[in-house]
This record gives sequence, C-alpha cells and structure tokens, in this order.
Amino acid sequence: MSQSCKFSSGLELANLVVNSELLHRSWDAISDLEKRSCTHVPDLPLSVEYKECEHPGMGTIVAFACPSSVNVQQLERVGTDLVSADEIAGFFSMFDFVRTKVNPSFSVHKAAASLFSSHIHLLSLLKEKHGNSSPLIITGQSMGGSIASLFTLWLLGDIPTKATKRPLCVTFGSPLLGDRNFQNAISERPTWNSCFLHVVSPQDPIPNTFVSSYGYLSNSSISQTGYMPVGTFLFCSERDGDSACFEEPRSVVQLMLAMSSELEEEQRQKRNLQNVDYGLILERLKHYNPVRKEYSPLHQSNINPLEAETMIQLAAIGVKRLQQGNQGNHMTTSLIANVASWTEDYLTQRRNIFDPTKKLNDIKIDMTYLEWYKKVSIEQGGYYDSYKLWRWKSRDEIKSRHEIMKRKRILTRYWRGIVDEAEQMPQKEGWAFRTRGLYAGTNYRRMVEPLDIAEYYGEGKKDYLTQGRPKHYRLLEQWLNEDKQPGTGNRNSRSKACSLTEDSCFWAHVEEATLCCNALKDGQSSLKDRETSRKRLVEFEQYAMDLINNYSVSVEVFLEQSSFMQWWNGYSELIDLIGGFLCQSPLRDFMKNKRYRNYA
Repeated sequence: MSQSCKFSSGLELANLVVNSELLHRSWDAISDLEKRSCTHVPDLPLSVEYKECEHPGMGTIVAFACPSSVNVQQLERVGTDLVSADEIAGFFSMFDFVRTKVNPSFSVHKAAASLFSSHIHLLSLLKEKHGNSSPLIITGQSMGGSIASLFTLWLLGDIPTKATKRPLCVTFGSPLLGDRNFQNAISERPTWNSCFLHVVSPQDPIPNTFVSSYGYLSNSSISQTGYMPVGTFLFCSERDGDSACFEEPRSVVQLMLAMSSELEEEQRQKRNLQNVDYGLILERLKHYNPVRKEYSPLHQSNINPLEAETMIQLAAIGVKRLQQGNQGNHMTTSLIANVASWTEDYLTQRRNIFDPTKKLNDIKIDMTYLEWYKKVSIEQGGYYDSYKLWRWKSRDEIKSRHEIMKRKRILTRYWRGIVDEAEQMPQKEGWAFRTRGLYAGTNYRRMVEPLDIAEYYGEGKKDYLTQGRPKHYRLLEQWLNEDKQPGTGNRNSRSKACSLTEDSCFWAHVEEATLCCNALKDGQSSLKDRETSRKRLVEFEQYAMDLINNYSVSVEVFLEQSSFMQWWNGYSELIDLIGGFLCQSPLRDFMKNKRYRNYA
C-alpha cells in the first residue's frame, strides 16, 4: 500500500458530530414522535407518522416513524427483498432523476419503496412545505429512517447543483436501502452522498439485517447483488462508549458483519424484543472522554499510518476479535488490511474526482502552441489552408509541424476524456462541470476542429458533418448552445471580426460548397444531383453571409490563397457559365464589390 494517504478523519468527524446538538435534537424529535405512536402493536400494517419542530439555530426538523417495524422480527415480516425501482407504481416517476448513464437502473428495499409510494400525498405536502427550508434536518429510526432517506433524496432531486445549502438526513438504526447501482448513483453526486448520516450501534441488529440476509462473502469480497450503504456511518459502541465514522461502502458492510458476528445469539434474540435506546448511547458518548490506550498499534513497525488509524477506529467501536477462530482480543489482520486498503482507494478517488478545470492550466500551454501557429501561418494562406496544404521542407519547418501535431493530439485526448466523463455523469452534476469548462472547451473546438477538417478533406473524403465529425465536438457545440440564454438565438453585438471563426465547422461547409461547384462543372452529374448542388450552394451563400454580418468569421477567411476565396472565384465563374441562380444575393454583392477588404 502506498504511503500517500496518511490518515483517515473518522475519529475526528465522529467526535465533532457527537459533541454537536445535531444528533441529540434529531433523537429527541424521534422519541417524542414514538411516544405518541402505537409502537407495541406488532401486527399493525406498516404506516408512516411524522413530526415537525423548529429549533433556533438549527432550523426545521422533520422526524419520521414507522410504529410497527421496531425490531428484527417485525422487520423480517415485511420482507428484505430488493426490487427494481421500475416495478413499483409511482416510485419510478419520483426517482427517475437518480438514474445515470453509468447506472441506468437500480433496486431498493421493496417494503420501504412501497410504503413511501403509498403515502405520497402526505409526503408531497411535506415536500411543498419544507422543500425550500434551510437548514432542514430529516430524521427517523429503523424503517422511519428509510422513509427519511427517500424523502431527503426526493428533495435533493429538485435542488440546483450550484446550491450551497441542502437537507441533512440523520437516521438511527436504519436498515440499508438499496443495491450497488443505487449506491453508485448516489456516490456519483458527492454533494448528495454527504447529505446522509447514519447512526449505528453494534448492539442494534436492525442495520445488519439486510447485510446478513444477502449472505455477504469473506472479508476480501462483497456481494454484487445485495444491499450497499450510502452516506457516512457513525458507529457508536454502547459497551465501549466510543465512536468512529466510516464512509467507504465496502468497509461499512464488513464492519456490520464483524459487529453482527460478535453479538451472541441470546443477546441478539433479546434485542429483537426492543429498540436500542440511542438516547442513552448519545448521552454516554457526549460525556465520554476517549483515551484510546486499550489498543495501540504504535509498537508495530510494519504497518503504515492508515492501517494504524484503522486499528484505533475499530477498537473504538468494539471490533476486537477475529470473525473466525479465537485469538483473544487481537483484531483480525485481514479486516484491518481490507478496511485500510478500501479507505485509501476511496480517499484517492475523492482527490481525483473529475473536474474539467483541474488541468486547464496545463492545457493552456498546448493551446499557446496552436495560437502561435495561427499567427505565423498568415503568410502561407491562413491557419486552415497552411495546415491542409502543408509543403514545408526545411528541418525547422518539419520539426514545427510535428510539434503542432503533437499538441493537437494532447488537446484532443484531454477534451475527449473530459466530454466522456461529463456525458456519463448525472444530468445536474454533468451540467455543472460542462458549464465550468465550457469557455475553454469552446476555444479548443474552434482552434483544433479546423485542423481535423483540413486532414479529413486533405485525404479526399467528403460529408464531414454527417460522416466524419467526432462526437466530442458535437457535444461541446451542443452544450454551448444549451448554455445560451433563452431568446438570444444567434444575435451578436460584435462590431469587429473575431479572432477564431465561431462555427468550428465553417471550413467543412466551404469544402462541401467547393465539391458542389465541381459537381456542376464536370457535366457528369445527374440532373437531380445538379439541382441538389445548386440548392446547397444557395444555402451556403446565406450561411456565409450571416456569419459575415455578425463578424463571426476571422479575417484570414478573405486571404487570397484561402479555400473560401478559391471557392468564391470558382463559384462566381460558375454563375456566369451555367446560370440558374438568383441574379443577386447579399454575399455576391459583398464579394464582387470587395467589401471584405474593410472587414476587420
């Protein structure tokens, strides 16, 4: 294991949370709600009750309870089955936003999803009332925690990505909610994942119920089909009076299994009859000053800092024995290694989270090379044509050409990766990333795509727009158009020519117009093809004139050696030769009167 990840913040985060009023206020709301509920009638069907309360400085707390699901036996009565979100009436339409291209489907606890859907009228009223409340804490115990989690997720679907305030869900002894695809879809939105805090006691069998029911495998592997956790888990030991936080999903599952195996069968059966009193646990944690000397890894020289931190965290929550065999009070080596390794992977992934702005400063250097090439290419007919008709032969010119091609490849590889990542991300998060790097992506597209077009037509190909245009260019252009303010259209207030032609496919249109001219001149085209070519040339005239009127083409378009000017010379001759065109058009007037000489 590498030494890059020095430590986990699980102990510090737990200490911060435990000593805040967040958990105590949340639990008080749940306790008050359950006192008025029929919590001791085991055969009642599942129902949802709620309570709203205001706390100065903390905002609004909404607590949920399901009175008839208070222990393992009753929870198993309603079932532990996972079901696809598509199969529950009304549920899919509410949570369709959770899907991503990477995770197009997901499954959730059938009983929780059905219960949520059956109380949609009540929950819709709460959403309408508190959807814009801030701060907002949503809490619940056992199945009430499942409803709280789903309600929080429902709210998050309507919150703009750039918003800085989001609801916080706090659950106590809540069972896991969804499968691996559900967990992955939430984890793809880091801001969502951080909105869920689950308090779990090793003496509470309810959170472990769905883990054990799907038969998770050994320490080194996790089932691909069972439940997976979402959010941060605060494990708090009633017996040891200490706590620690874990976020990495596989670690959470393994810890649940480890704690479940340490509960003796008679203790577990006893817990089936009553809830764990999280209020007493919170009070003990708040007044407990951990020294953590019971197990110290400092004397072991063969472990790294993250493994040492993991040992202390596991000892804090009472995981002290091997899951198999009997080796006294020594913690299982494989559990330590797995949790530390998974935590390191998780921390590394978080550091490397996709952000299109992350490498933009490095990419700007590559763009500088192309900007230099654009300036020096004026004498060779302009940026596009000098690249397409390259005839340099000196060693320095060859070296310069190779350098430009190398920079072009680097830029294309980078932006292809950026576009692929952004496209796979959830819609709202992907949109935020797209707009953040959109300016740089647009400059790249306008600078580099003309060179790709030059290579394409230089190889004798045609129909670039429909047959040859790479996907990442199309998406960058699409996102730019989507980012424009409604109603602005293509209006442009520019009063001088742009340095880069705004339509990065301009030269492809020029090449196709040239091919149309050739088709009309050769005399071998069918009548239908000739008519099509004539129509496309008229359309190109209008297209080109619109860009010129908006100063949306660069001045190099009008260099005498440019492909555009070569097209115009051939086109003007063609008009006089074969006829069939309108006598006048704005572009012909502009070109014949050489008004382009004043275009700047």
